[in-house]
Amino acid sequence: MTAAPDPGTQPLNADNPPSFRKEAVRKEVVRKEAVCEVAVRAAVQDDAALLHAVAAETFPLACPPDADPENILAFIAEHLSEASFDGYLADPARELFIAEVDGRAAGYAMVVHGDPTDPDVVASVSTRPTSELSKLYVRAAHHGGGVSTALVDAVVRASAARGSRSVWLGVNDENERANRFYEKSGFVIVGTKRFRLGERLESDFVRERLLG
Repeated sequence: MTAAPDPGTQPLNADNPPSFRKEAVRKEVVRKEAVCEVAVRAAVQDDAALLHAVAAETFPLACPPDADPENILAFIAEHLSEASFDGYLADPARELFIAEVDGRAAGYAMVVHGDPTDPDVVASVSTRPTSELSKLYVRAAHHGGGVSTALVDAVVRASAARGSRSVWLGVNDENERANRFYEKSGFVIVGTKRFRLGERLESDFVRERLLG
């Protein structure tokens, strides 16, 4: 799909003078790299419905393109319902954060403090104590706007405050966008694990970031 020209520029072609072409390219780069002003706050019990709404919208974006839509809906119903978030928010081992842009929720993250129990993760994550970046999802309209970075920063601070020496996560090995972001954010691949989506087992990279 071809993007529409920026409203402030003309299409770049041989009829435009070189100086204009350079300026148009500069404007396009600036527009694409613009970062929103993001505010991150700790979620509270009354945010369960909001978190469910954001999760239901964003979880499908991270799934493999050939994932069964029925499996995605079933996962949301079982793990990302309002009742699920109500339980997560009441769990003292978990902290949830909401990123807001212009006062509206743009994404969320959940961190789980404590040693992992998945055998593949236990074998891969070597630094203890550790915390898991269990969920980090951003609404599509805010991709590339600094929301994910702000949420990771909040999770890292919260984990360090709990005494963790590392943060780990699992990310689908086919999700190139997420893997690029986590690599850039200091999470290196230390192993692999499985993630069940309905009857299908997906393959995840296990990534770990050491905390200084």
